[in-house]
Amino acid sequence: MTTTDHHTTQAGGPEHRHPDDGPARALAEERAYHDTCRAALAGMVRGARERVVTGEDAFGDGASAEVLGRELRSHAKELAEEPAGPLFFGRLDFDEAPATGEHRGQSYHIGRRRIAPHPAAPPLVIDWRAPVSRAFYQAGPRDPHGVAVRRRFGWAPGSDGDSRDLTGLEDEHLGRPAPRAADEGPSRIVAGEIERPRVGPMRDIAATIQPEQDDLVRGGLAESICVQGAPGTGKTAVGLHRAAYLLYTHPRRIERGGLLVLGPNRAFLRYIAEVLPALGETGIRQCTLEDEIARHPVRATDTDAAAAIKHDPRIAAVLARALYGRVALPTEPLAVPDGSYRRRVPLDELTRLVAEVREQRPPYAVGRERVRSRAVALLQRQAERRAGPPDNAWLRRMGRARALTEFVNTVWPAVRPEEVVAPLLADPQVLAAAADGLLTAEEQSALLWRKPPRSYKSATWSAADLVLLDEVAGLVERPAGYGHIVVDEAQDLSPMQCRAIARRAGFGSLTVLGDLAQGTTPWAARDWPRQLAHLGKPQAQVVALTTGFRVPAAVVTLANRLLGALDVDVPETTSLRRDGRLRVRQVARPAEAAAAAVRDALAHEGSIAVVAAGPDVPGVSRALDEAGIATAAADEAGGAVRVTVLPATLAKGLEYDHVVVVEPAAIAEAEPRGLHRLYVVLTRAVSRLDVLHHRPLPEALAGVRGAPVPIG
Repeated sequence: MTTTDHHTTQAGGPEHRHPDDGPARALAEERAYHDTCRAALAGMVRGARERVVTGEDAFGDGASAEVLGRELRSHAKELAEEPAGPLFFGRLDFDEAPATGEHRGQSYHIGRRRIAPHPAAPPLVIDWRAPVSRAFYQAGPRDPHGVAVRRRFGWAPGSDGDSRDLTGLEDEHLGRPAPRAADEGPSRIVAGEIERPRVGPMRDIAATIQPEQDDLVRGGLAESICVQGAPGTGKTAVGLHRAAYLLYTHPRRIERGGLLVLGPNRAFLRYIAEVLPALGETGIRQCTLEDEIARHPVRATDTDAAAAIKHDPRIAAVLARALYGRVALPTEPLAVPDGSYRRRVPLDELTRLVAEVREQRPPYAVGRERVRSRAVALLQRQAERRAGPPDNAWLRRMGRARALTEFVNTVWPAVRPEEVVAPLLADPQVLAAAADGLLTAEEQSALLWRKPPRSYKSATWSAADLVLLDEVAGLVERPAGYGHIVVDEAQDLSPMQCRAIARRAGFGSLTVLGDLAQGTTPWAARDWPRQLAHLGKPQAQVVALTTGFRVPAAVVTLANRLLGALDVDVPETTSLRRDGRLRVRQVARPAEAAAAAVRDALAHEGSIAVVAAGPDVPGVSRALDEAGIATAAADEAGGAVRVTVLPATLAKGLEYDHVVVVEPAAIAEAEPRGLHRLYVVLTRAVSRLDVLHHRPLPEALAGVRGAPVPIG
């Protein structure tokens, strides 16, 4: 790469300079331009606040003024809460060729938000999601997309946007042969940003999105996609940036339904919490699936057998039987007083009415109201034959008539989901009737509560029970749903959990993120087609990301050794990282060795994690404490303490600069899919990995011995 001052004129931008002016002048100009952008952004904030004051009086219509005021206040709040940081990370200088069209000879700075001196003025900074910005990610020597020069800006780590933090420029000449050597590596600025120490929560990757990632980010709103992403390939970042892109491109359609980001646990959600706000998007719901479907607090724990059955798709049919089994055919005709008359509907007509509605299998609550409205229609026909069409008041009176309500309550009673699920889990006869031919006697026995509550009101519910309650709630009345849902770690979802998500995406699309090799739950998916079918998107495209940007090659090579033992068909990962360090050591006392490894890691910049099997965590924490090393638990990470101690079960989705893995054999043996868990743990390191073991390593890693293991 070379530094240049190749500029074209842009409104408010750096002026065209002669090439002899040199890199120092270009850097000074860009710093000055950043100051101009900062002043413009401050003006945007002031203008937004002023419009809040004046805009609400723009309409005489109170309702219109209220809607406008709400939108203006939201915009002002969003601008005021803009995270501190550099306002641009790149620039595009388009060539003078006529084929370049409207961008001919233009120069655009690319950033996380559009910045302009006033709404009608040409922008000083183009939003990274704008159509013209795509060339920043897609242009290359073979297809420059009309770009003459692509410039990247190097900013000091942790910059709050002070122009003095702009430390370097890097230009790539795409319109003519590049002056750098053909075998020179990729952008040093991009590599430096990717490899920067992982301190604090996850950052956005708007400055470093790769072409294959950009293709996924800019997928259409109606398109559901599944990203099979190996560790370090950026699948989570792709999902979050796609969410930001869709909000930018389809704001009204997304706002109507909302956008939901589902993460595997709250530690992970804290880790990604700042990404979307940094991209200018706030107000997005980010939660776990358990939080999304919660009707009650989780206060009970299932046996492994009961949990497996509750997550099995067969239980959906059991629940549907139990719910619709409450529908009964009438046993007597209907008679409804109407002044001095009594309107009567014969039993055979009522029987036919209820049977027809039940055969249609509408949502349960819809079916109940359908029975009511059709019964009223039968009464209406009688009234029309006698006195002509009745008015709306008569129809409402008939619909509320006591006799009609009693009829509806008898044949199609109102019901809460808890009233369906609790009897199934408490009463063997109720369960047997609903599960006949679907569940074995042993499975039914495993489902039953050992100490049934007196009623559903006093029941305590497990996490799996919440999934059952949500299934019934969805049968009673379909949820409104979201415009788009991003699902991370989707390989770990059970079929029943997938159904809960599918109900919320019936009229929206999904971005499904996961890695089959990292499936650790008892019901984890082994292939994507079946999982996507459970999610209601069987036609979703599956795209594999196999190039790692965060995890060093030596760590990836170590983890790849496990793939053959995981019983999933995923491609091996390759890494662009040739830096980093891997050490595998057999030690006499792993906990004490972990303390020594952490002390060594503290000499380097970045975050540190010590990961062990759950039962070993207290001993490791004690050894670190005795060594005088301050630590934080996984749910406390992100503060001033650099060292986190966590069980292997909480490592998924997280990244640390230095990871110390204690006793891999114990991690592998701790659960049925322990080797999958170990694969997850080994791939959390983005700079350095220490593997400490006293016991023999798992068979798939048996050939890895000694220390240090060569890198690259």
